[in-house]
Amino acid sequence: MLRRSVGTSGLTVGRLGLGTMTWGRDTRPDDAKEVLRAFVAAGGDLVDTAPAYSRGAAERILGRLLRTDVDRDDVVIATKAGFTFRDGVRVVDTSRRVLLDDLYESLRRLGTDHIDVWQVHAWGQAPLEETLAALDHAVSTGVVRYAGVSNFVGWQTAAAATWQSAFPGRARLVSNQVEYSLLARRAEVEVLPALRHFEMGFFPWSPMGRGVLTGKYRGGVPRDSRAATAHFGWYVEPYLEARSRAVVEAVAKAADGLGVSPLQVAWLWVRDAPGVTAPLLGVRTAAQLAPYLEAEPMTLPPEIAAALDDVSGGQNEARST
Repeated sequence: MLRRSVGTSGLTVGRLGLGTMTWGRDTRPDDAKEVLRAFVAAGGDLVDTAPAYSRGAAERILGRLLRTDVDRDDVVIATKAGFTFRDGVRVVDTSRRVLLDDLYESLRRLGTDHIDVWQVHAWGQAPLEETLAALDHAVSTGVVRYAGVSNFVGWQTAAAATWQSAFPGRARLVSNQVEYSLLARRAEVEVLPALRHFEMGFFPWSPMGRGVLTGKYRGGVPRDSRAATAHFGWYVEPYLEARSRAVVEAVAKAADGLGVSPLQVAWLWVRDAPGVTAPLLGVRTAAQLAPYLEAEPMTLPPEIAAALDDVSGGQNEARST
């Protein structure tokens, strides 16, 4: 698998990242094991998780696999902090206390002495300088190698990155992750320009449009799909409307012409979009992972990528610069 630098930091990762949001819920531990084995065997290393994923179960599963199936040195662990549960309700809390509590609980669940990329999971109500001071503490004490953010919009990214670069010794922010796919291109408006300006990496989540860009919903909602579940139906439903269907049909048409699958076309578009470091792919089985690994040597013809830009929201200005 080809590797990319995370912004202008010294960290490099494979250009396919593995997301674990469904681990411990829709992805069984045995399936997670097979996925991780296949991913690492193919040269992948970036594994993204969070304490909020299945209330810590995703991190616990990953931690067990790092003890039994995959060497810790073969993976780049990216986890997060700032989502907590109160009275059964998930809330954002980016205070120093909660962030550092999350960090040390993550280290315990993962069974490791350090996190490679530690990210603030979302913008919160705590003072920004307090939130970022927690990142500084984690990096300066050696339990975190690199610091990043998640789900920060453009101005939030700029505010945080500017604060960190204003004084020597603060931990530089190396990455952000927000939703980005052919069905969700809002990141191109402000987030990606901010990342380019501050020379940060970009880890798109839900690069397959919450599964819709695989084409599995073209004939309806399969019984075994996320859209058919009570806990994920709400998540997929916004991308089952007419505009999204038109994009999916365009992807399918391109796939027919290229002799590949629709999911591979949609994957290649986002993987090689300007500014992208490594999309985070949330597969549930090794069989689902296989076609993405098969697409590693492939590239989209420029005219196909541009046509998909046009049908999904318009020209990507960064592609032509």
